[in-house]
Amino acid sequence: MTPLPALGGERVSSGSAFNPDISVIIDTVYLNEFSGHVGTPAGFGGGHDHDHGHDHGHDHDHGLEEGFNFRSAELTFTASVDHYFDALLTLHLDEDHVEVEEAYITTRSLPAGLQIKAGKFLSDIGYINAQHTHDWAFVDRPLVNEYLFGDHGLQEKGVQLTWTPKTAFYSVFGLELLQGETAGIASYEGHGEGKPFSDKSGPRLITGFAKLAPDLGYNHAAQFGLSYGHARAFQLSDFHDHGDHGHRLSWDGTAWFAGVDAVYKYDAGRSFGHGDWVVQGEYYHREIDVDFRNNQRPPVSGVARQDGLYVQAVYGIAPRWQFGVRADALGMTNRNTLQWMGHGHQGYESFGTSYRYAANLTFRPTEFSLLRAQVNRADFASEDDHDEDGWAFMLQFQVALGVHGAHRF
Repeated sequence: MTPLPALGGERVSSGSAFNPDISVIIDTVYLNEFSGHVGTPAGFGGGHDHDHGHDHGHDHDHGLEEGFNFRSAELTFTASVDHYFDALLTLHLDEDHVEVEEAYITTRSLPAGLQIKAGKFLSDIGYINAQHTHDWAFVDRPLVNEYLFGDHGLQEKGVQLTWTPKTAFYSVFGLELLQGETAGIASYEGHGEGKPFSDKSGPRLITGFAKLAPDLGYNHAAQFGLSYGHARAFQLSDFHDHGDHGHRLSWDGTAWFAGVDAVYKYDAGRSFGHGDWVVQGEYYHREIDVDFRNNQRPPVSGVARQDGLYVQAVYGIAPRWQFGVRADALGMTNRNTLQWMGHGHQGYESFGTSYRYAANLTFRPTEFSLLRAQVNRADFASEDDHDEDGWAFMLQFQVALGVHGAHRF
């Protein structure tokens, strides 16, 4: 994990100790569902609820509405605090809200290849989870990352320890102790009025990851990763008010996930990415072991098992032009009734697999702007007889202002 570049010379004075680089990235998207309509994949109805107090728009990719969307403005400050720490702050702004997306410090000078990160940050599990929207090769996030970890990915408060050993090839090993409030894997309600939960202090989610990048020569590069996480508190509560009476549904237990990821890059050595290849993919499996309680029925215990994957490839068809394709599959294993139990069901159900296919064309006039056109074909499984097939067209325009750090591998 390379630290942020130091600002200035060897001496750090009170006037230069916090002199941040500032960048702004503006992201706008036009969306048109020109055939059919898709909602939420069967079995994943709770995947979008990230408890930010506002609606992200469950029916479209990452909260997009039909027509023109100002998706976000990302404001980032980075600086070397002193000889010992670097700092980063990223604010996510949309039309109605300002949210701290990341705010953390990292150490600069620990021995033996160790580094500590502390604050709020995107977890380094997998490959795409730690990337911001402007780093994606597609307009939208892969289904497996969105519906297993929430539409911001696995984003938590906590501390991370990484070790980069001195080996013949790049490798890094990491451990994260996280508060455990992320939708999909570590939802937490705590004790409250009418809720049958016991309070569990953080950290409630522990993750670990390993990334290995063998030396393949000058033009080729690859990275392979393993990830694991365990949540010691998975708690959800939902009260249904029926006027003169009501009932509370609750789920209380534990959860875990495991995943693998791989990325391959080929540098053709030609101008502006012409002839370059990037191929990547990820697979995750999660299990949620909970006791379900309904004050109108006997308690039920069970294990929900779900998984998903994506594979994508991007090729530089000409200088500054890229063509990309991606295939998503969500719920090859899909046994879950967490969000339907209490609505006529008394037990766990299995649902079908949801698929989505995407193709796009990206033009980058400079390194500070891009224009991307993308077509999605969705074939989602449904918990009822509704048709969940549809086509969507998206046009993305993105610009970057100011100093922005180099992207990760």
